[in-house]
Amino acid sequence: MSLEALLPSAIDGLMLGFVYGLAAMGLTLIFGVMKVINLSHGPVIALGMFAVFLLFSSFGINPYLGVLAAAVIGLLFGTLIYFVAVDRVINAPELTTLLATFSVNLMIIGVGTVLFTTSPRSVDIDLGALRGSGVTILGTHAVAVVIAVLAAAALYGFLFRTRVGKQVRAVANNRAAAELMGIDSRRMLALAFGIGTALAMTSGALLSTLFAFTILSGGTYELKSFVIVVLGGLGNPTGALVGGLVIGLLEGVLTVFFPVAWVPVFEYLIFLVMLQLRPAGLLGSRA
Repeated sequence: MSLEALLPSAIDGLMLGFVYGLAAMGLTLIFGVMKVINLSHGPVIALGMFAVFLLFSSFGINPYLGVLAAAVIGLLFGTLIYFVAVDRVINAPELTTLLATFSVNLMIIGVGTVLFTTSPRSVDIDLGALRGSGVTILGTHAVAVVIAVLAAAALYGFLFRTRVGKQVRAVANNRAAAELMGIDSRRMLALAFGIGTALAMTSGALLSTLFAFTILSGGTYELKSFVIVVLGGLGNPTGALVGGLVIGLLEGVLTVFFPVAWVPVFEYLIFLVMLQLRPAGLLGSRA
């Protein structure tokens, strides 16, 4: 591929980075509030993809209305996951919560494989493209960026501008002290898990408008999310968004010089280097 493709590839990668960052924000929010590594993150992203697909193919609902529906479903489903799988082991050793969310991972993949098989699906939507100076910006990519930015802004507005959001942050900072102040920490933890799941499903819904997918596709984006949260800083939503942009840009640039199959190698190399040199991430760990 020629160097002439560098700029368009970089722009495309940056735009995709916003969606990656949104997915990682869901993962890092859950960790930042309750110190739980959510291994059901990938299958939940895949559920967001299928939510849009089913609503579009079965009922003719516009995919972007499907994105909103996926967010609502994710909030409810995440709350359910918390009470069924996480609540009783929230104070147990980290390995216990890890296994709890991993069991949810396996159940979603198992049921999803039975229902949907592993055949690729896609959402057929075309919003045209903006072309100029050798750069083509697909309408679906542009809309995905706008929705991802709005979702991130909504998260920050909720956490920093609302009473309930401040209660979630209080529980994240010091659960015992928050309870002494009359905050229902159990409800806040469930809400945080629900919001994290909603963000994951929203990112999956957006990805379904960009690429073909299967019920197993979420695994790839889960691994990217882990790289991103380590890069940006565990428990730091801002870091997740920045990390998503870095990984997206890296993907866009690397595909100009290397085969696509090499891209994950560089991403995981960054993962290892960050763990060794700056485990707190670029922006530091913060709830």
